[in-house]
Amino acid sequence: MMSGATATNAANQFVEVKGRRLAYRSIGHGTPIVLCARYRGNMDIWDPAFLDALATKGLRVITFDYTGLGLSSGTPTYDPPALAQDAGDLIEALGLGKVVISGWSLGGMAAQLAMAMFPDRISHAVLIGTTPPGPLVKAGEQLFYDTATKPDYTLEDETILFFEPASADSREAARRSVQRIAGRIAGRSIPVPQPWAKAAISSAPANPIFPVDSLLALLKTTTVPVLHIGGDHDIVFPVENWYALNHQLPTLQLLTFPRSGHGPHHQYPEAAADCIASFVRSTG
Repeated sequence: MMSGATATNAANQFVEVKGRRLAYRSIGHGTPIVLCARYRGNMDIWDPAFLDALATKGLRVITFDYTGLGLSSGTPTYDPPALAQDAGDLIEALGLGKVVISGWSLGGMAAQLAMAMFPDRISHAVLIGTTPPGPLVKAGEQLFYDTATKPDYTLEDETILFFEPASADSREAARRSVQRIAGRIAGRSIPVPQPWAKAAISSAPANPIFPVDSLLALLKTTTVPVLHIGGDHDIVFPVENWYALNHQLPTLQLLTFPRSGHGPHHQYPEAAADCIASFVRSTG
């Protein structure tokens, strides 16, 4: 059982660093895991069941708002190196030492870059529903771009974006996850402005979408354990792209959940947390 703060009542906290204020929340105790949010994400887009499950397994779970978004101050950008810098600055400001760096989707790109930018700070990398750098064997689907840029997400939109609409079980998991996320009432973060976010994303799939050759070279030589958690039908970052690199990345472990999409950790929150905790405990 977890004592103390939970994902739905954790206090908003702030650190002043390099001329801007970064907002964060922290639950649990033990090995720190820093979670970088997805596109249009703030501290409130994480499923509390996933965060709380991580916190019960010996992890200190830290979520935060990127510079200029949510409750953080400064000038916003979706440039992945800047998002990685936010994570690095937060790690340093909180005196966390070595951390598990994690990220979902766009945040997974930031997490990979953090491995390169702050190698002495990273013990493990947990990537969720994201893309590897370099050329892809399978591009994303137009449906993601048409849906992700809508002003507000309905339950149907959330199901399309993050779950598997073809599966009744996944549709029901989407409903439960959205309900859990809505459970935080007080102290919610500020939504990412939709017009700004829409202008910051391409209107169609690209290949490559993350063209950082030096990062791919790093992943091919790193000793840092890397876990990617994906769904078998991710409409923006197909998991097939990680499997295509499976024999080239020496520390990569792949976990793919069935009948799931871009948010497998929200469909299977406890199972995903179990696997992450085991990965951190047993590797490194």
